[in-house]
Amino acid sequence: MPDPPTAPLALGDEDLLIRGENLSVLPYLPDGAFDVIYIDPPFNTGRAQARASLRAVADPDGGTRTGFGGRRYRTEKVDGPAMAYDDRFEDLPAYLEPRLHEAKRLLAQHGTLYVHLDPRESHYVKVLLDQIFGRQCFLNELIWAYDYGAKPRRRWPAKHDVILVYVKDRDAYHFDDDEVDREPYMSPGLVTPEQLARGKRPTDVWWHTIVPTSGAERTGYPTQKPLGVVRRCVAASSKPNGWCLDFFAGSGTLGVAARELGRPFVLIDASADAIDVCAQRLGGGATPASTTPAAR
Repeated sequence: MPDPPTAPLALGDEDLLIRGENLSVLPYLPDGAFDVIYIDPPFNTGRAQARASLRAVADPDGGTRTGFGGRRYRTEKVDGPAMAYDDRFEDLPAYLEPRLHEAKRLLAQHGTLYVHLDPRESHYVKVLLDQIFGRQCFLNELIWAYDYGAKPRRRWPAKHDVILVYVKDRDAYHFDDDEVDREPYMSPGLVTPEQLARGKRPTDVWWHTIVPTSGAERTGYPTQKPLGVVRRCVAASSKPNGWCLDFFAGSGTLGVAARELGRPFVLIDASADAIDVCAQRLGGGATPASTTPAAR
């Protein structure tokens, strides 16, 4: 990678993939440059997050999982190291606060911030976002609902994440629902054939599967989010050729969504594993910009 920058980074014609601690990198990005900032920060679960690569193998006699047509499968681990990171913060809002101030500075006047959170932390972070952006700039609390994983019997199974949506300027933000994918109607008999063919506009509750265990989309990176969820954010809130930013890049889903929609992007992550996954997933099409810059 090139030497760390000592001056602001100009956004040109190339996507950028930056390895570095985000709070050290963000000051080098230009004011008001981004239509969309999507971040999926650590959820503060208090435990290490790890993901091993798995595959499903046909096993008609000893399989523990049932697939299409009643076929039986077993799950086995693929050789290779598991990727992991430590998801522990004493005070997540305090950790996020300077980064969210930077996010506000970096948003275009018509820009939108999406903050993907665990329900255990979302209310604390919402109070902080109200202080930074102003309560009038709160646009939505999106609920991403799914149905996968353990189902405890002594409480309601927790099967949703929260995405808080804030805009830079309540009177100037961009939102184009015509660009958003549509969903099937839950009561198809109550709509016209034209409406049925088009599908309905999503509400603030999004039913979407997790990244399938054996699907082509899965990278093996811990906490990878589905492309369909992130792409919907980018499609609704970015203009054609509008820049997008994720400074907790992880597996690079924001970059994939932006590229599919023809938007340039900047991805930042301090993890070498994350940068490697992003580079592989994006096919080398993003320019490595730097390691962590020197402090100003």
